[in-house]
Amino acid sequence: MRVYVPATIAMLRALVADRELRAVSGTAFAVTPALREAYASGDDEELAEVAMGEAARAALRLLAAEADDSDTPPLQRRAVIAADVTGATPRPELDDAVVRLAGPVPYATIASVHVDLADAEADVAKAVEVIDAADLGDPDAEFTLGDAEDHQLAWYATQELPFLLELL
Repeated sequence: MRVYVPATIAMLRALVADRELRAVSGTAFAVTPALREAYASGDDEELAEVAMGEAARAALRLLAAEADDSDTPPLQRRAVIAADVTGATPRPELDDAVVRLAGPVPYATIASVHVDLADAEADVAKAVEVIDAADLGDPDAEFTLGDAEDHQLAWYATQELPFLLELL
């Protein structure tokens, strides 16, 4: 199953160093039966974009947590890891695209990595500040979140990841 794991730049660095990634709470996103059912139309590619978008939004929450846990603010870029794993189980009680991973994501299973470009950093930083308010339905916060989500994540092949991290 192709899954989309929310991440941060710090998590990508750990992935390269450890050759595996432990998703926070084992949570990832995927095209699940519940997600298919929630959309009246849309092919696999469109539904994969939905799942990736959910992972990118979850990456904002990870950035907020990193900011709370560190004296040095993290690089304000969302990251999503696309990987092909086995044993992921749907969690429809959480949301239509949520899955629980069976274990760590090995480096060899990663299909691609998606990361915000530098021009997204200001909007992402603002979105990190209001993610909780947006979750609670604040329309102004949702608007701010939309500004960050308007930025497309750049695609990187797995072999490009060490070089990308070196440049950041």
